[in-house]
Amino acid sequence: MKNMIETVKGTRDFYPEDMSIRIWLYSKMREVSELFGYREYDGPFLEKIDLYAAKSGEELVKEQAFVFQDRGGDYITLRPELTPSLARMIAQRQRELPFPQRWWSFGPFWRYERPQKGRTREFFQWNIDLLGTDSPEGDAELISICATFFQKVGLSSDQVKIFVNNRQLMETVFNELGIPTELKQSVFRLVDRKDKLTPKEWSEFAINQGLSPEQFEGLKIAMADKNLWQRSGELKQLFSTLDLMGVSEYVIFDPQIIRGLDYYTGVVFEARDIDKEGRAILGGGHYGNLVGDVGGDPLPGVGFAMGDVMMRLVLDKYKCIPHFSNTSAQVMVTVFEENLLSASITLAAELRSAGIRTASVNDMSKLQKQLKYADRIGVPIVLIMGPDEIGKNEVTVKNLATRTQENIQRKELVKYLKNCLH
Repeated sequence: MKNMIETVKGTRDFYPEDMSIRIWLYSKMREVSELFGYREYDGPFLEKIDLYAAKSGEELVKEQAFVFQDRGGDYITLRPELTPSLARMIAQRQRELPFPQRWWSFGPFWRYERPQKGRTREFFQWNIDLLGTDSPEGDAELISICATFFQKVGLSSDQVKIFVNNRQLMETVFNELGIPTELKQSVFRLVDRKDKLTPKEWSEFAINQGLSPEQFEGLKIAMADKNLWQRSGELKQLFSTLDLMGVSEYVIFDPQIIRGLDYYTGVVFEARDIDKEGRAILGGGHYGNLVGDVGGDPLPGVGFAMGDVMMRLVLDKYKCIPHFSNTSAQVMVTVFEENLLSASITLAAELRSAGIRTASVNDMSKLQKQLKYADRIGVPIVLIMGPDEIGKNEVTVKNLATRTQENIQRKELVKYLKNCLH
């Protein structure tokens, strides 16, 4: 044990019980994505860093990406996000595709960050985007997808909320405060970092960005105004649409939500545990021209990304993760005695051919030990074929859940089991 090689910092081992949760999450993402008419896609795990330099932001490119030179001298990165890849893929076939396009994906990503609760360097992420729409109704669709997913995994609106803002609204505020154009991206970052700094650090950061005390005071007043959204026609329409969709109880306006990625141009949103513990569960927003920035024609869109790490923590907190069996087998074929091993192997093969997930015993342990093992891993049904059963062309079907058993004719076994397992 003392010489065991450790995992790479910020990565995780997925034992079978962890994979069960990951697969369950993936199935819920697929269910909700398809419920809204989205198609699954994926992009490469390796991309040129130039793809992200175009629009993702300086922090992601210079501090968070895993960047290396390949043997040809190009700078390559393990993908830190998927939206730029999506934009490139859309741009490459833009003339062939009918719009809007609805795409979703789930896969691994890498960011060179300090590992902590809710944050790892390697993580899995759900990405879902609606491309070719520029309306509040399209933005509302993506927010509704978030809320529907929370419903599907058992999270109520008393446990999680989706916090919404609009960058154009905030730009209007900036203009009213006399903040010059060259400072706006810095002020967006200032707003985004409010919860990440102490009040003193945040104030110092504001002044260092070039804001005057009067501008900083005006910004604080705007960020404290929970009714600021009523000045935005887009947000009024968005909240009205969400009400029609039946998910408005999950959504709340928050002028502090701004999102750190530079390509967002309109509505932005984040979902969090209602107690705001840890990081955001998911984040997304409206982008006005990401496809154009990677070589395509101007094309708006809206999307979000949700990582599995923070989602798992929230699901654990609210006890929403279902119980999973320690096996995928529906039945287990035992071995009564050594000279009947071949009969058990044949029976197991027949059941698998009929589509029944079947585990078989491969050692000569005592029958009682085999039954105990089956019970421990959660196999619901155990099959026993001793000399008496073989003589009568029967199989003893033992139901470990109900602690009952029944002798079934071999020719009727598949039909019987399928009825039991239905």
